[in-house]
Amino acid sequence: MKAFEANFDGLVGPTHNYSGLSFGNVASQNNQANASNPKLAARQGLAKMKALHDMGMYQGVLAPQERPDIFTLRRLGFTGSDAEVLTAAAKQAPRILAACCSASSMWAANAATVSPSADTADGRVHFTPANLTNKFHRSIEHETTGRILQATFNDDKHFAHHPALPGVEHFGDEGAANHTRFCHEYGEAGVEFFVYGRSAFDGSRPEPKKYPARHTLEASEAVARSHGLSAKGVVYAQQNPDVIDAGVFHNDVIAVGNRDLLFCHEQAFLDQAAVKQQLTEAMGGRFHVVEVPDSRVSVQDAVQSYLFNSQLLSLPDGRTLLVIPDECRNNERVWSYLSELKAGDSPIDELQVFDLKQSMSNGGGPACLRLRVAMNEAELNAFNQSTRMSESLFAALNDWVECHYRDRLMESDLADPQLLMESRTALDELTQILGLGSVYPFQRV
Repeated sequence: MKAFEANFDGLVGPTHNYSGLSFGNVASQNNQANASNPKLAARQGLAKMKALHDMGMYQGVLAPQERPDIFTLRRLGFTGSDAEVLTAAAKQAPRILAACCSASSMWAANAATVSPSADTADGRVHFTPANLTNKFHRSIEHETTGRILQATFNDDKHFAHHPALPGVEHFGDEGAANHTRFCHEYGEAGVEFFVYGRSAFDGSRPEPKKYPARHTLEASEAVARSHGLSAKGVVYAQQNPDVIDAGVFHNDVIAVGNRDLLFCHEQAFLDQAAVKQQLTEAMGGRFHVVEVPDSRVSVQDAVQSYLFNSQLLSLPDGRTLLVIPDECRNNERVWSYLSELKAGDSPIDELQVFDLKQSMSNGGGPACLRLRVAMNEAELNAFNQSTRMSESLFAALNDWVECHYRDRLMESDLADPQLLMESRTALDELTQILGLGSVYPFQRV
């Protein structure tokens, strides 16, 4: 059966702010305390979704989390009315409050790991929400993420949903930001490429010294088992610890792949030559690697521009498109390399530049914003069609953002009880637009 790749982008939430919560993410740390614009952030994300839809791509929307997360604050001992909880948290533990207000679920690449039905033992699409244990503000996402995924992919005949892995550092799971699927055709069995930062049970492997390795080998192996993947259809690789220390906190900051093409920096992986050989053999010898030399684009340039945090897409006419943030055009070395790549004999045919400044300022580019789901025609018809991008959904979501979002937000605004009410009102309406039902804690009380 013919299959296609759909991209489900995370919709930016009403509390999008710059609190600098992500140690190891250079942009997040550098922009701490700056004013954010949630309304503009949401519009920038929607514009990218609509543009890809207009190119003939399958495009969906994933709802954001409920924030501020009053439920978590209450678990941490804050009591009283919702307003009193916010006031106490702001006074006693402002950084915890900031963490419970993060809109980081917008980066849907961290939402889950997805295995298409062509790869799995039971012939269903499998989802495992990422536990994101390395960062507190992200570790509180996976339960709601699981409900949103189940409401979006809501047919048990076609979709299988797993709980997140145990929430301990041994099984730290960062989702699809460290996972890529290669194939010749989307509907054929492919090769699932799991990239990890360290092994939790093998102390002999090298690890970064400055920044944490968030994802473990053991987490990747557990997901592969849960999804029923065959051993010949899985390749594991370790990230280069040195590039993690340079700010490459996820593999999708240094490499991106699609179909039979890997686009990466020459320093992306430990023992990179062996990794390329494994992938080539697993793909039956039909595999292409575009490896960017450090002499042309340094790791620092890659982190600053998010060159590899791009979307590598197959257009309906067969051409290959690279979706990049505007920061790539603003970096002279990166843009020079990309211009030569497009003009030369390269598998990458087109470049598409998007302004994602609001997301980029918090450390997330085009690839961070989307979760990839390969589906055959039956599965495409079976998921919740209210979440599929269209002219009408684009208009409805823009109107929704205009009605409910602020155009300026500072960290000091997070304790405002009115912001909580605005957020809940917006999300309650959004669940109706997207046909999700009661996925949020405030709806389930």
